[in-house]
Amino acid sequence: MLKSAFRVRWIPRAARHYRHTMTSLIDIKNLQQAAHAFGEARHWGKYHSPKNLAMALSVEVSELVEIFQWQTEDESRAIMSTSKREHVEQELADITIYLAQLATALGVDLDAAVRAKMEMNARKYPVPE
Repeated sequence: MLKSAFRVRWIPRAARHYRHTMTSLIDIKNLQQAAHAFGEARHWGKYHSPKNLAMALSVEVSELVEIFQWQTEDESRAIMSTSKREHVEQELADITIYLAQLATALGVDLDAAVRAKMEMNARKYPVPE
């Protein structure tokens, strides 16, 4: 108990915010259920191992990266006002779906993991005073 109180005392204020926020930072439960149902209806569950889902996620991230390959910084910032907008949205959707499926397969509470990571980052990179 003392250790926990000590830990909270020394966490920067910005980090404590993430721990005590009542609303979800990431609420993907509906997506997890829909993606699971979609896969089950097609009998894809046997392929949805953590290894396969991590590999599929990597492929989708690579497809997103490919859209930006060889663009200048300014071109990359303006991508959503070009004909590539729909492609970017599709790749982001694929990434999100595979991430949700991977979190499901591993039993990870993504909201809790994100909160913990943001708390760690706030300690590691405090707001300049």
